[in-house]
Amino acid sequence: MEPYPSVEGLRADTTGAVLRLTLDRPRRRNALDDTSMAALIRHLETANTDENLRAVLLTGTGGDFCSGFDIVGRNAAGKGDARPRTGSIQRRMPSQANRLIPLLLELQLPVVCAVRGWAVGIGAQLALASDFTVAARDAVFWYPFLRRGFTPDSGATWLLPRVVGPVRARELLMLDRKFSGTEAATWGAVHAAVEDEDVTKTAETLTAELAASATVAIGLTKSLLNAAPGGDLRHHLADEAYAMELSSRSPDFREGMRAFAEHRPPDFGGR
Repeated sequence: MEPYPSVEGLRADTTGAVLRLTLDRPRRRNALDDTSMAALIRHLETANTDENLRAVLLTGTGGDFCSGFDIVGRNAAGKGDARPRTGSIQRRMPSQANRLIPLLLELQLPVVCAVRGWAVGIGAQLALASDFTVAARDAVFWYPFLRRGFTPDSGATWLLPRVVGPVRARELLMLDRKFSGTEAATWGAVHAAVEDEDVTKTAETLTAELAASATVAIGLTKSLLNAAPGGDLRHHLADEAYAMELSSRSPDFREGMRAFAEHRPPDFGGR
């Protein structure tokens, strides 16, 4: 069976060692629904143990990245069964948004996100949780939770302060402020802000560069970086030593040392 089948709302394909996941509901500005959310989680879980993959590229169809989760569609009347009963949110969240965001952080493959147009709610969270995000200068990031009368989800109150700082996070979450791709780059929330027509090419070039890197070492480095904030230094140094022990036993380490001795660029195999 195809390990990364496309489903309604999400296209998946592999080119070489790169898994490309494309949110594909342009009429809903690529809003996630239950089907595309489940497929996205399943593909990332599979990718974590796929020895053929070395990077993931996350993008959207058309002029927008992701307008959040399609709550209106889920609760629309006339969709077969009755609307979700009371308590459905706390039952669903552990296996949906609360699984998806940690997966992006824990995946020992670099994830590049390409953002054009709107990145709203969990769409903005996908961009912040990726390792590298390339955004259009005029992209719009927005956390409209309080405007809708409910509290933030998908780890927004945990991740956003760590990326932009607590003061700005309060402004974005509590005052309902939109911010542009240019602002996101200035604040360090995304890797780069470029012209709209350059987003895809820039993200693809960056993904190819990461896919050609030492995959074991880059995955361990990602884990260390994500564990660092708020962690104890002595425990973190021990984790670094363990990561160095693992990476120094990899074929890519031996290739890196040979390349250094031979004064040439390394040709990593991802092992």
